[in-house]
Amino acid sequence: MTIPTAELHLHIEGTLEPELIYTLAERNGVQLPWADIDDLRSRYDFTGLQHFLDLYYANMAVLRTEEDFADLARAYLARAAAGGVRHTEVFLDLQAHTARGVSAEVVLRGVSGALEAAEGEHGLTAGLIVTFLRHLPGEEATAALREALAVDVPLLGVGLCSSETGSAAPFREAFELAAAHGLHRVAHAGEEGPAANVSEVLDVLGVERVDHGLRSLEDDALIDRLAAERVPLTLCPLSNVRLQVVDSLEGYPVRELMDRGVVVTVNSDDPAYFGGYVDDNYRELTAALGLTTAELATLAHHSAEAAFVTPERRARLDAEIEEWRAAQGE
Repeated sequence: MTIPTAELHLHIEGTLEPELIYTLAERNGVQLPWADIDDLRSRYDFTGLQHFLDLYYANMAVLRTEEDFADLARAYLARAAAGGVRHTEVFLDLQAHTARGVSAEVVLRGVSGALEAAEGEHGLTAGLIVTFLRHLPGEEATAALREALAVDVPLLGVGLCSSETGSAAPFREAFELAAAHGLHRVAHAGEEGPAANVSEVLDVLGVERVDHGLRSLEDDALIDRLAAERVPLTLCPLSNVRLQVVDSLEGYPVRELMDRGVVVTVNSDDPAYFGGYVDDNYRELTAALGLTTAELATLAHHSAEAAFVTPERRARLDAEIEEWRAAQGE
């Protein structure tokens, strides 16, 4: 039985598998620069975050219609459910699509429609988080949020992603607008950037969760703060290895973070590119570190604690995790 969990760090564009890329390219008459699927897959040996992002944005060219975005989301939801995900909070890089001429309404309605049907079709609940691209100006993030708010779809929150360069301060206005509309706030920090970036998104953007945050370990005071304030980190082990943030899973500090009282969760980030969905991350992390059933259950309970859900939904998630734990016979 696969461990039931919530997935809280997942870019829907990062679930775009090569097979679906080719299907959508044919549907939309898009000429791809790759010789075939194998040629495309051969390009997934990344040297760092920017190398990955270049391919990630290039492949988005096949996403054109509401149906395309719905198909993308449905494919992820089916795979996530099979991998034990019971609740997911999906990131959507809206600006990456509107910048290439696809309207916010097309993008949001396509993804949102699939997420709203997730419980009936796949047995999991889902929410949508619109992420702002950090390499673009802050005022463009505010404009993107206004576009999103003008489309009649349910939004769970906002986030900040892409290359971790420069200060997060230019995005304060966008995050304040999100807060004014009752939206949750998260941000990528402490992946390729230093621990100071984690402190900044907490203090300047008022985030409730930090995506990645691995380099928080460089600052003992920050670790103490994260633990005391129960600010979750959404870790992505296979992503961190593929992007050379860490050397190997054998040295992955998830146990150290748990021992120091930090709420840490396991997620897949961009699974089509990084070699694994959330169940793959749990399995490979367990194999590398010898995680016990109790430690795995703690990680899953952390995901329920960190999820933006009602107390009733959280209680149901926790109950499923305990049922799984009891079934392990340990």
